[in-house]
Amino acid sequence: MRKVRRCHPLTSNRLVLWGLALAEVLFLLFCLGCAQEEPTKHVDLSKRQELVVPGPEKGLTYAYLPQYSHTTSYKRHHLLVEYLSNATGLHLRQVFPDTFDDHVKMVERGQIDITFTNPFVYIKMARQGAWSFARIISSSGRANFRSEIICRSDNHTLKTLADCRGKRWIAVDPLSAAGYLFALGEFHGLGIQKQDFAEIAFAPGPGGKQENVVLAVLAGKYDFGTIREGTLDVLRGRIDIDQIRILARTKSYPEWLFAARRDLDQRVVGKIAQAMFALDPANPQHASILEAADIGRIIPAKDQDFDSIRELAHMLNLD
Repeated sequence: MRKVRRCHPLTSNRLVLWGLALAEVLFLLFCLGCAQEEPTKHVDLSKRQELVVPGPEKGLTYAYLPQYSHTTSYKRHHLLVEYLSNATGLHLRQVFPDTFDDHVKMVERGQIDITFTNPFVYIKMARQGAWSFARIISSSGRANFRSEIICRSDNHTLKTLADCRGKRWIAVDPLSAAGYLFALGEFHGLGIQKQDFAEIAFAPGPGGKQENVVLAVLAGKYDFGTIREGTLDVLRGRIDIDQIRILARTKSYPEWLFAARRDLDQRVVGKIAQAMFALDPANPQHASILEAADIGRIIPAKDQDFDSIRELAHMLNLD
């Protein structure tokens, strides 16, 4: 027979007393909390304030085709952008596409008003209505530019362009003029086609693609690379330039240019163009702007100035 355990009367009373004490403490805490509550506020729902979502910043957008890092693009052109804003009374701001393809699409969508671009990218954008109004004379005084084919100085297997057949090639971008297409034209003239290389790779981005080609060749990841003439000067002091050898240079083509999107007001473009043409390298203030951008002068341009680029694109079946 199962025994039933009974609580001692004193123990039972003690539990009841503890329960009553706990209930009293909880009640006092509740009352204290109610006493500290803020007085009830009346909310008038008839009074409302509309919240305005910030839209895109007003003004004209200016972009440098991202052949170099965004930092380099800014350093080279921010003085020019500031000058144009002050000289024209128009608000220009610099924007930074990540890739060449992004740049082209942003111009087509009207997200870039004024573009500084290479001539190959320009003829692509011109099919969508973009139009050139100015081009540069380089700081060296040339109205044309070219590509350099580079390799490591200790690479003794490459002595001429013909030796590049069957080798690994790193280029800047499929739309890069001096970083790819000018060199492709030179190889085409030697009877070397794209399929004749062991590999054709393009530098990773965003931005900094010219520098990345040099660094990849220096690291030995590729046998040779193609860059714009002058890129090695940009990297001078950051790498040992003596470890890089210029294997060859291509023929020259028309220099970089400024273009406007298809529906940008021509009067606006006219103001910007006149301010560009007024930049005088003999003026110390203007000289600092031009030197930062590696520009000697800015001169008028027309679409026909880039017909030699169209001929090269046709030869390479890129049109």
